[in-house]
Amino acid sequence: MASLGTIVGKTPRRWLVTGAAGFIGSHLVESLLQEGQNVRAVDNFITGRSSNLKEAVEGAGSISPHQYEFFEGDLREFAFCDQIVRDVDVVLHQAALGSVPRSIQDPWSTHDHNVNGFVNMLNAARVNRVRRFIYASSSSVYGNDPSLPKIEDRRGEVLSPYALTKQIGEEYAGIFHKIYNMEVIGLRYFNVFGPRQDFKSPYAAVIPRWLVDISLGRGGTIYGDGMSSRDFCYVRNVVQANLLAGTTSNPQAFGELFNIAVGARTTLMDLYKMLSDLLKKQRQEAGTQDLRPIFCRARPGDIPHSQANIDKAKEMLGYVPSHDLREGLALTVEWFGTRTFSYSDSFSKMSKEVSERPL
Repeated sequence: MASLGTIVGKTPRRWLVTGAAGFIGSHLVESLLQEGQNVRAVDNFITGRSSNLKEAVEGAGSISPHQYEFFEGDLREFAFCDQIVRDVDVVLHQAALGSVPRSIQDPWSTHDHNVNGFVNMLNAARVNRVRRFIYASSSSVYGNDPSLPKIEDRRGEVLSPYALTKQIGEEYAGIFHKIYNMEVIGLRYFNVFGPRQDFKSPYAAVIPRWLVDISLGRGGTIYGDGMSSRDFCYVRNVVQANLLAGTTSNPQAFGELFNIAVGARTTLMDLYKMLSDLLKKQRQEAGTQDLRPIFCRARPGDIPHSQANIDKAKEMLGYVPSHDLREGLALTVEWFGTRTFSYSDSFSKMSKEVSERPL
């Protein structure tokens, strides 16, 4: 894979990153600043954290004053969207209210942020003649389609309000490309993980949730029998895909959707073992007893298996994953090892908020 610097080139562009204080958004901000690009970061701090942005900017090293600016605001207000897209070359739209369980508990808020805010951003970009609009979609749009690996043009019925909002966003983006000739590209993320991923929310993803529980000497929660599988994708792969999409000169990529993943499948039980082993190695506790996971009923909206076919992204964008699961997990465990946790961070304790009684 080419270096990120090779991808973006030497010509500075102005990039707008929405959801910049989030997990993925902050990594995009850091990488762009490291490559001498101009970054306009946007967040409302509903789920994002100022500490993520602080770490991203500090991680970028020495930057010039004009390289970075931050705006706090709500994408559900068109006037704000209109303000932030002015003089922007590329939009990297990451902002969303994530989590399938959250969307089942509160479908309207998920729709309001993920659909209304998204359409506001598309429309503001159109009005201001923004050249390129890259947006984050999700593997959840494949719904109940049982085929593996997932191919972009084959979908099933979506299984949650969150998945539906992502599907609606894809349809809107396609319409804006067709009617207004916007250079729109959608990236369907598959189970992204890595440093800065939220570990304190009851809706946290499985890897940070388990890292906290195992670190505190508690078994992590598995919903179902542990044999369900996912295509876990380290965050640096997602950064690469965004920069490739934001700079591609391939006109056939515009209006298209691309799976962004590794193209492999790992069961939850295998993932749990890998994380446990990495944490024991980090703490030099090889002789300690393995912590057994806590099994709970499968959650509504979850699918049994997921794996991406990434051939289209390879062929049209030049995407080649730089990190496999083991490499990404090692880097993630190393980062989490610098954090301290308390019992209040344990997700076994909070499991009733997002799932139901144990099996």
